[in-house]
Amino acid sequence: MSSPFLEAVALSCERDWRLLFERLDLKIAKGEMLQIAGPNGSGKTSLLRLLSGLMQPTAGKVLLNGCDLESQRSELARSLLWIGHAAGIKGLLTAEENLTWLCALHQPASRDEIWKALDFVGLRGFEDVPCHTLSAGQQRRVGLARLYLSPPPLWILDEPFTALDKSGVAQLERHLASHCEHGGMVVLTTHHSLMDKPAGFRELDLGQRAA
Repeated sequence: MSSPFLEAVALSCERDWRLLFERLDLKIAKGEMLQIAGPNGSGKTSLLRLLSGLMQPTAGKVLLNGCDLESQRSELARSLLWIGHAAGIKGLLTAEENLTWLCALHQPASRDEIWKALDFVGLRGFEDVPCHTLSAGQQRRVGLARLYLSPPPLWILDEPFTALDKSGVAQLERHLASHCEHGGMVVLTTHHSLMDKPAGFRELDLGQRAA
């Protein structure tokens, strides 16, 4: 088995004076997909934010390549693509402008690359359209187009299927599985039952780990 790329050790999380989970251990290695499940309020989004370095744990630690996350901030920025529950785009910018700005956070993309990514997510012809005029599903697709633009190896995704139609869901499932099959890693939350799972798929149910 591959050594873990990302690891949580004895992780505990408290929000609003309520302990969501404690002493949680998990490992993510190349080729693996981990689905975080559990009822509302069980800490799914909080766990993703801890793994992404966006929150500090109440106790325990997160390791990247065996080293504490706090000492690996630059490496984390190069290795991680985070897409939260919201679309994460600016309504006054066009689809192309949003992706140009978002890609600059990791690796700048050319106009041709951005247009191809938008084509992949079914937005051909919407490149120059202000995003506030798009539907919720189309706005979600703009954000998800980042997954087609030379993304980092580790994807942490909070409810990525939100607002997508059936064809969008099926395409995204295939893309996530393909990413893992080519050595990438995915950690995600979703209430959707995945049909296309890579060989390295696992599930962690926080509802069974309630503190």
